[in-house]
Amino acid sequence: MNEPRRPLSYKDAGVDIDAGADLVERIKPAVARTRRPEVLAGLGGFGALFAIPPGKYQEPVLVSGTDGVGTKLKLAQTWNMHATIGIDLVAMCVNDILVQGAEPLFFLDYFATGKLDVGTAATVIEGIAKGCELAGCALVGGETAEMPDMYAPGEYDLAGFSVGAVERKAMIDGSTIRSGQVLLGIESSGPHSNGYSLIRKVLKVNGEDPNGRFGDSTLAETLMKPTHIYVKCVFDLLSKVKISGMAHVTGGGLTENVIRVVPDALALEIDPLAWPRPPIFQWLKSAGDIAEAEMLRTFNCGIGFVLILDQDQVAAAQAVLHQHRFQSFVIGHVTEHEGSDKRVRYI
Repeated sequence: MNEPRRPLSYKDAGVDIDAGADLVERIKPAVARTRRPEVLAGLGGFGALFAIPPGKYQEPVLVSGTDGVGTKLKLAQTWNMHATIGIDLVAMCVNDILVQGAEPLFFLDYFATGKLDVGTAATVIEGIAKGCELAGCALVGGETAEMPDMYAPGEYDLAGFSVGAVERKAMIDGSTIRSGQVLLGIESSGPHSNGYSLIRKVLKVNGEDPNGRFGDSTLAETLMKPTHIYVKCVFDLLSKVKISGMAHVTGGGLTENVIRVVPDALALEIDPLAWPRPPIFQWLKSAGDIAEAEMLRTFNCGIGFVLILDQDQVAAAQAVLHQHRFQSFVIGHVTEHEGSDKRVRYI
C-alpha cells in the first residue's frame, strides 16, 4: 500500500516567498535614501507612482532607457564582489538618457536568480540605491525573480530601467553641432561596464591572479571600479555652458558612440594621444595583444562621456568639471564629411 504523499509547497519547488519578504525589509532603508518628493507610494504596490514635478516643466518630454552590465556580472559573481555592480547598473541607464539633457527621475531594477541569497541580493540592491543617490533619482521599485533551474548556483542577472524628463526646447539632439566645434572628453573610472567578454578572455589566456597588485589596488578591484555617473556634473554644466551634443561612451568605444549624435553631413577627427590612457587599458592592450583599432572600438580607453561644444566654451566647461573632480581633455573636433571617407578618423 502506498504511503500518502506530503503536500507540496512553493518552497519545495525552490521558491522561498519568506526570503523575498526578508529582502524587501532589508533594502527599505537604502531605498528610502533615494526618495524624492514626487514619489507618491512606497515599495510593495503593483506599480510605482511618480508625479511630474509641478511647475518645473512647461512642455516636458519623457526620456527612457534600459540596460544591464554585461559580463562584468560574471566577474562580480566569480570574485564575490557585489557591492558596486548596482552602481554600474544605474550608471549605464542614467548616463544614456542624460545625453539628451534629461534629468533622471526614477529607476527600477530587475534581479533574477535560481535561488535567492538574501545577503547577496541586498548588497546588490543597496548598490543600486547608492547609484540612484549619485544620480539624484528615486528607486521606486523593481522585481526580484526566483526561478529554480534557470540559473546555476550563485548566479544572478540584472537589468535596469530609468525614466527622465527634459523641457522640449532644452532637448539636446545634436542639431546645432557644426564643423569646427571641439570634443571635450570626460575621464572614465576604467572600463566601466563594457568590453568585459574580451577582458575575461585576456584574464583566462594569461592566467592572471585577480588578487595580484595593480598600482595602488588589486587587479580585481581595478576592473570592478563602478562606472562614473555624470548626471550632477553635466547638469551643472548645462546651466553654465552651451553644449551642442553629448555622448555616453559604452560598447563600441569612441569609434561608434560619439558619431551617433552627429548629423550625417559631419565627421569627427579624434587624437588618441590627447589624453593619458589609464594603466588598465595599457595592460589590456599588452596582455591581450589587442590592436589599437580594436581597443578604440571596444573600450572607452579612459574617456567615459563626451561633450561637443564651441572652442570658447571649453575653459568654462573644464572649470565646472574640475569642481566636480573630473579631469577632462580636448580629444578632437568636428569636420565636414568628405564623400566616402570614414566619419570617424583618428589622427
